[in-house]
Amino acid sequence: MNEKTTDMQKKNETSPMRAEPRAVVRPRVDVFENDAEYLVVADLPGVVKDALDIRFEDGELRIRAPRGLRDRGQALALESRFADYERAFAMPDGIDAENIGADLTAGVLRVRMPKVAQRRSRKIDVRAG
Repeated sequence: MNEKTTDMQKKNETSPMRAEPRAVVRPRVDVFENDAEYLVVADLPGVVKDALDIRFEDGELRIRAPRGLRDRGQALALESRFADYERAFAMPDGIDAENIGADLTAGVLRVRMPKVAQRRSRKIDVRAG
């Protein structure tokens, strides 16, 4: 091996582009609906809040979450037992995108997607006359 090859090999070994691809798994999810909202509940053990990427675009809810991230400054663990979570759902029309909220507690993600007021069903009172 010559010196040039050795330098090139070292560069490739430390390059971020050489990182092994991480496995992706689909987390278990329940979707509930009532008159006011949709509630998406996903099991995401090993995920921290800062690592979550939740987006609602063009009627699709997309959840991405790497596991093994302890804080923003720390690199992801590259052990093979870690896998990233990813799941996407086509949602029906009538979601109030500006008021979607999410919380993560003990590895359980809850995404609340309120319905727009005119799409909510309501009971109509009938008056006797």
